[in-house]
Amino acid sequence: MLTHIQIRDFVIIDALELELGAGLTVLTGETGAGKSILVDALLLASGGRAGAEVVRHGAERAEVTATFGIKGNDAAQAWFKEQEIDCEDECVLRRIVTSDGRSRAYVNGQSLAIQALRQLAETLVDIHGQMEYQSLMKRSAQRELLDQHGAHESLTTAVRDTWRELKALRDAQSQALAASQDRAAKLELLNYHVAELTGLDLKPTEVVDLTSERQRVAQSGRLAQGIHEVLQAVRDAEDGAADHALTRALTVTRQLATIDTRLNEVAQSLDESLIALREAADAATRYEADLEVDPIRQEWLEQRLAAIENVARKHRVETAMLPALLQNLTAELTHLQDLTVTLKGMEAEVHKASQRYLAAAEQLSNARGKTATSLAERVTALMQGLGMPGGKFSVALTAKSPDQGTEHGLDDVEFMVSANPGQPPQPLAKTASGGELSRISLSVQVAAVESLRQPCLVFDEVDAGIGGGVAEIVGRQLRALGSAALGSATLGNATRRGMNRGGAQVLCVTHLPQVASQAHAHVRVTKLTDGKTTRTSLHPLTDDERIEEIARMLGGVEITGKAREHAVEMLKSSAGEERKKAKKK
Repeated sequence: MLTHIQIRDFVIIDALELELGAGLTVLTGETGAGKSILVDALLLASGGRAGAEVVRHGAERAEVTATFGIKGNDAAQAWFKEQEIDCEDECVLRRIVTSDGRSRAYVNGQSLAIQALRQLAETLVDIHGQMEYQSLMKRSAQRELLDQHGAHESLTTAVRDTWRELKALRDAQSQALAASQDRAAKLELLNYHVAELTGLDLKPTEVVDLTSERQRVAQSGRLAQGIHEVLQAVRDAEDGAADHALTRALTVTRQLATIDTRLNEVAQSLDESLIALREAADAATRYEADLEVDPIRQEWLEQRLAAIENVARKHRVETAMLPALLQNLTAELTHLQDLTVTLKGMEAEVHKASQRYLAAAEQLSNARGKTATSLAERVTALMQGLGMPGGKFSVALTAKSPDQGTEHGLDDVEFMVSANPGQPPQPLAKTASGGELSRISLSVQVAAVESLRQPCLVFDEVDAGIGGGVAEIVGRQLRALGSAALGSATLGNATRRGMNRGGAQVLCVTHLPQVASQAHAHVRVTKLTDGKTTRTSLHPLTDDERIEEIARMLGGVEITGKAREHAVEMLKSSAGEERKKAKKK
């Protein structure tokens, strides 16, 4: 429910704030006073299009802030959860448009894209105006309204769930079928690759080991020369060998240690060094003996590495990746070999899921057919009472083939209307004029009042082109919508207390006293000017002020006593009708 709206520098509004409650609230005023500006501002806050023209002349930017209570509004709460935005029992929509035409949108202080703002606004408010921003024109909204009117929630849920299950199975089946194409050729190729890799029998570290060995063989000459030099320096050189030098140094040190025992530590170190040197010399000698190249081994080594590298190039992978490649190809081969059995099982599962979906969709279609009849009869009756004698409303249900089903079922839903006698029904979006569409929309909303989705309904000039008794009926229907939200049939202070309760609300811009007299709350729109600037103000009316305003609407410029008496009578009559309805309930 819209609880508060604040407008700054919007068109001819400089600064304005308005508190709103549940029930029917009407906005009235002189022609040209700007009664629809509040609706336009609400449109802007809800994500409507806007340019620099909405900014008041001389101002830098226009700003509209709308606060909605969302306690019990599951759709709005779900939106906030999906967007991961914190909220409690209210949300604040804020829209700013600068003088250069740029705009920004905020929800609870967080900047959002306009599309996201519109998605949220669809759960909060439904604005019915002259062919602008009306959800009733959308086929999807028509289908949802039909399902809401028929309380089809359990059926639509069953259809949606079975369709999603069927779609998931069909997607998996399509992937399996795609994989099964040219199955014989794929099997032959996979068998060849797996056999080749299996025959290669590559060990995990074999490539590293063989590559290292090949490098040693290739450098065997250099290695032999180098190790010979090492052995010469360590042991084989006459007089200049390290072994000979260390031995001599150790002998001298031990002799000197008999004179000074402190040299024992030096002697010990030399002794350990000599032992280590001789061990290194022995290791070098063994290494030199092993350096002899075996031509047969060398040939095998080159052939083995060439075979490994050839297979790796064929598969465009590193040689180290060949064991993992064998594992993957083996798994793919097994899957392809089992694919025939898998496809048969999938086909059976898809058939079962299809039968479940068709059964659920058929139940929903049958329920929609019954609901369409009752909704059409109710809306037709309301239309004929709203200045459209001979008008007819119907709901066209077009069955789809099973393979065209969606998560919404097997029906195309479209509202059809014949606004005048003798005219065949045509799609609502193509036939109705602005005033007719407003009244048809009102009829549909009244018919579906028990399943209202949006907590706030706005009607702009819903009474265009009507008057007299029809205007009074329109007013009663609007009041009925608001009374359903109020949950109270009492008047005066009791009704005002009821306006603070949760639920839907109805806002209506009107120029007819018959409609204004039916309201639970009344706001007068006034245009003020000092000769230089013009601005619009909104003023919530007291009971006495309401009498004066309705008398003005009845009598024109000069308000007579009879006009006031008539206004009082109209207000009493609207309250009396509500009491009668409450007693019947």
